[in-house]
Amino acid sequence: MNNSANSLLSPAARVDASQRTPSASTGKVKMSASDVKVFYGDNEALHGISMDIMENEVISFIGPSGCGKSTFLRCLNRMNDTIDSARVSGRITLDGQDIHDPSLDVVLLRAQVGMVFQKPNPFPKSIFENVAYGPRLHGLAHTKPELAGIVESSLRRAGLWDEVKDRLDQPGTGLSGGQQQRLCIARAIAVSPEVILMDEPCSALDPIATSVIEELIDELKQNFTIVIVTHNMQQAARVSDRTAFFHLGDLIELDVTDKLFTNPTHKRTEDYITGRYG
Repeated sequence: MNNSANSLLSPAARVDASQRTPSASTGKVKMSASDVKVFYGDNEALHGISMDIMENEVISFIGPSGCGKSTFLRCLNRMNDTIDSARVSGRITLDGQDIHDPSLDVVLLRAQVGMVFQKPNPFPKSIFENVAYGPRLHGLAHTKPELAGIVESSLRRAGLWDEVKDRLDQPGTGLSGGQQQRLCIARAIAVSPEVILMDEPCSALDPIATSVIEELIDELKQNFTIVIVTHNMQQAARVSDRTAFFHLGDLIELDVTDKLFTNPTHKRTEDYITGRYG
């Protein structure tokens, strides 16, 4: 493959990518998927996906609409279980444990593998109660001061504390779109997850709010493994350590982000990132 894929990135984007915080990955596999297939009724939406997701890395899933990237993301915390027609085969592990083991509590799995959705979805509760909900549910705080400490810590880690500390009793729905998304991130990390799934977390946000979320992702990978689905290839180049390209239900290529965008191995990858098809 030639280096024409590099034309995807503006010089500024390439600088941003080069200045990204080095991967905090420990070299340890956090989640692993082996021959994962997803069926909606008789339709096979994913055709045997296998990959390892490393601890403390940011990994992006890219590909055209309907290629299976969000479907696979939802496999990682069994969100597809909520779809009656969906059936998942294959094996997915978290720290070596099969997430489909009958003895595994799905509620606890979704605390360990949290999710931030495309559209900010704060609860119709106060800012404080949005973040406190999970710790209360899972018994992570035994006193009011402990709970308040978790709320403050989570809001700080989500880069939101200074903006909301004087109005914690006000509705979360009253925040701006970017603030709501950071509130949802604070809500996710309040239960001390190990992995955070993000399904196009910036698609509904303006460029300034998007930049704030991207900087936050860069900081959060010091403590969490982050898997992000994005249609924005420049965003994938900016925030991720590795990138996976999906097409028509197949995983075509998974590589270090800079290599995948500048010198992809597969022609289908190159065609997609250079805009030959979308």
